[in-house]
Amino acid sequence: MRFASLTALLTGAALLAGALSAKAEGERAGQFDYYVMALSWSPGWCATDGRGRDAAQCARGSGASFVLHGLWPQNELGYPSDCRTPQRDPTRAQSAAMDDIMGSSGAAWYQWKKHGRCAGLSAADYYATARRAYAGIRIPEVFRNLDRDVKLPASVVEEAFIEANPGLTRDMVTITCDGGRIDEVRICLTKDLAPRRCGDDVIRDCRRQDALMERVR
Repeated sequence: MRFASLTALLTGAALLAGALSAKAEGERAGQFDYYVMALSWSPGWCATDGRGRDAAQCARGSGASFVLHGLWPQNELGYPSDCRTPQRDPTRAQSAAMDDIMGSSGAAWYQWKKHGRCAGLSAADYYATARRAYAGIRIPEVFRNLDRDVKLPASVVEEAFIEANPGLTRDMVTITCDGGRIDEVRICLTKDLAPRRCGDDVIRDCRRQDALMERVR
């Protein structure tokens, strides 16, 4: 009897979780609290997920360091995705124009589809906002010119961004790792693109003391 009751409880919990998960997608555009700007370490991506994709950012001599992964509408807890919007999707030319900071038109299109539609902006305005956000943060020179593979504490990356960007504090920046590598720097911004404190679910810094950063190609 107890086993049957427990099974029923777990089944109900699974169904509820599924319903809540589904509700997290398809919200109305424009309903969010702040942005998270994600900057991906391009050499690490090229060595793993991007291997064999013939992405321009992975070509020798590209000089790509931290590229814009995305500008994500975020709530104080959780985030919207795949929102309903009356705005038209971007043209191929509009997405291609984001190559220089996002690595490829495909990356730009995917970010619009999953996150950009939630911003409540037209595609042109969303891309322009993402470009302003990226331009508003200075990437430390030591990373732009990294000429050899290094292993370092993830906290050093955070400290370098804070030093290079007066006004940033530790609770506005978080560093993520993936497979022992530095993965992303995530910076929290208001809707006006001013730095702000990240929500509690975003502040989850990588604690590795030996995170790998591959050299810039």
